[in-house]
Amino acid sequence: MSPPRSTQFSTLIDNATLARIERLRINSRRRFTNRSRGEHLSGKGGSSTEFSDYRDYVEGDDVRFVDWNIFSRLHRPYLKLYHHEEEVHVVILVDASDSMMFSDKLLRARQLAAAFGIMGLLSNERVSCWSFNTADQEPARLGPLSGRGNMRAMIDFVEHIEGGGDLPVDRCIEVMLNRHRGRGIVILLSDLLTFGDLSRAFNLLFSRGLEIFAIQILAPEEIEPDVTGNARFIDCETDLKLDVTAASDLLSIYNEHRLAYTRVIENLCSRRNGRFLTVSSADSLMDMLFDQLMRKGWIC
Repeated sequence: MSPPRSTQFSTLIDNATLARIERLRINSRRRFTNRSRGEHLSGKGGSSTEFSDYRDYVEGDDVRFVDWNIFSRLHRPYLKLYHHEEEVHVVILVDASDSMMFSDKLLRARQLAAAFGIMGLLSNERVSCWSFNTADQEPARLGPLSGRGNMRAMIDFVEHIEGGGDLPVDRCIEVMLNRHRGRGIVILLSDLLTFGDLSRAFNLLFSRGLEIFAIQILAPEEIEPDVTGNARFIDCETDLKLDVTAASDLLSIYNEHRLAYTRVIENLCSRRNGRFLTVSSADSLMDMLFDQLMRKGWIC
């Protein structure tokens, strides 16, 4: 049953956009799936109703799957095999540190988290959502949940994610992995502005059977800074200060380093069969979903 359209179902997503999101699905490469049942067909034998193949009967096999018609003709028992229907864990990580509170970055992260959460729930996947702030604070966590009946809980959780803190994104990943069980997809929503070692964190995700969907959300001012004259830059999470003279002369160097850093993260993802995309917080949710993500095949 779809949410009523007479009232606003979410403060993050308008009802018209929500109706379109309900028809979308996350387009996983489906390499990493669980053995419990879901909507994704694997190459392994299982217990769905879709026939796959035959194999010789061996001692200990369940006789309920013997094809007795073939046995009556050939006088040899053959076992019927079926496609295994598997479910994907959809793990959504929301970076809610101080740097994400700048220029609607956290708002876009929350909107994307809600959208991906709805897609996962309506695909009958097991969806969990995490938000991280500081090292001495337990991460907020929801799930794992599945099914349309949990849409309200998912939306409420994401709407109440609060920003503020200094926990690096690589530590967020490690904290989540200490508690998470299951293979599938991890959707990382962050500006990825960290001094930490993302290569180690991404290795851990890959080794645990989680396909990486990393979305870097940057403010327009971070993509194209408009800075002239002398300036002092202060890191909002570490409080480190940097005084710059003639900042406009350094913009080309900044852009080179930003693009190089972006290529590094993209390479980290692609080498682990993951995906990476940089978006601007000035882009609307509709543009992110129905132009950028759909065009790149992340959703369908």
